[in-house]
Amino acid sequence: GVANSAPIGARRLLGDRWAAPLDFGLNFLDSRPLLGPGKTVRGVVAAVAATALLAWPLGIAPATGALIGAASMAGDALSSFMKRRLGVAPSGRATGLDQVPESLLPLLAVQGMLGLSAVQILAVTIAFFILEIPLARWAFRLGLRERPY
Repeated sequence: GVANSAPIGARRLLGDRWAAPLDFGLNFLDSRPLLGPGKTVRGVVAAVAATALLAWPLGIAPATGALIGAASMAGDALSSFMKRRLGVAPSGRATGLDQVPESLLPLLAVQGMLGLSAVQILAVTIAFFILEIPLARWAFRLGLRERPY
C-alpha cells in the first residue's frame, strides 16, 4: 500500500519536477507506448524510499522495505506494459491487472526473507485486490487521488 501511494504523494508534493517517464517515451513494436506517461522515475524513487523508511518501524530491515517498493513498482510497470498491449489507455482501469502484479511480485521477492508461505502470499494478494479499489475511492473522496481508481 505504501509503495502504491508514494508516487501519488510525490506527484502532489513535487508537481512536474523529476517526472521523467520511466520508459523514456519509447514505443513498443506495436507502436504503443512501452509503459505510458504515468510511470515516472520520481514515482519509483518515492515508492522505494517510502517503503524503506516505513519498514524500520514495522520491524523490517530498510533494505527489505526498499526491495518491497522496487518489486511493487516492477509489478506496476509490468501491468502498465500489459495494459498498453491490450489497448487500455494510460491511467485506464483493468481490474485484477491493476492489483495482482503490484502485490504479488513484492511478496515473492521477500518470501524467503520474511518466511512467507504460499497461503500467506495468496491471502495478502487477495486482500490487496479486495481492499485497493474501495481504498482508492475513499482516497479520491478525500482529495488524495485524482481518479477514484
